[in-house]
Amino acid sequence: MKPIFNDKASLVLRQMLRYPDQEWVVRDFEKEPGVGRGWAAKVLAILREKGYLEGAASGRTAFAFFRHGHELIQEWANDYDFALNKTHVYYTPDTGLLPKIKQFFSRFSKKEAYVLTLHTGANLITNFVRTSNVYLYLNPADFKKVSLELRQAFDLKELKKGGNVYIIEPYYKKSVFFGLQKIKGYSVASNLQLYLDLYHFPERGREHAEYLERLLKEKGESLA
Repeated sequence: MKPIFNDKASLVLRQMLRYPDQEWVVRDFEKEPGVGRGWAAKVLAILREKGYLEGAASGRTAFAFFRHGHELIQEWANDYDFALNKTHVYYTPDTGLLPKIKQFFSRFSKKEAYVLTLHTGANLITNFVRTSNVYLYLNPADFKKVSLELRQAFDLKELKKGGNVYIIEPYYKKSVFFGLQKIKGYSVASNLQLYLDLYHFPERGREHAEYLERLLKEKGESLA
């Protein structure tokens, strides 16, 4: 994984992609998404070197504005692999588990408790891949506790492969919840994270990623 796409650096990228028309200075990233000026300056310098920024590079009036956002996302998708995450595989005979998971998490006050990803999350936008598999990230801060509660609540059986419930410890510990969206009452990863996760996923992932991108474009919505 290239340094520009690591967890902390990606917070800067996600924020810039979210507001592509804004002019940026390093202090803009301190409050949201919580990146220090020194680190933000390093990320902006790399982006400028790679041709993704324009504007004054130094001095009291230094600023940057973003360009070629689509090309950056494609470079990122080519570099990223969902296998970077640590996935725990389980099985349940219950094919109607997803609404029960939504109910399970309704008692959590922290909205970043979980997000759906891969086909599970993207299908709530596209309805593109027929599958009963459930893929969800849990917040790494309390992963063991919440994972155990889920397993006990739904009597999930641990497997090495071939399951239908995938509980994921995120590689992007800080940024995987950035831009999470609520769809039909579910917490879903951002469009960008869905795209990244799907892009190299072996089971119709690329096909679904490209369909998601086309559908969002038709709706006038952003992949970021």
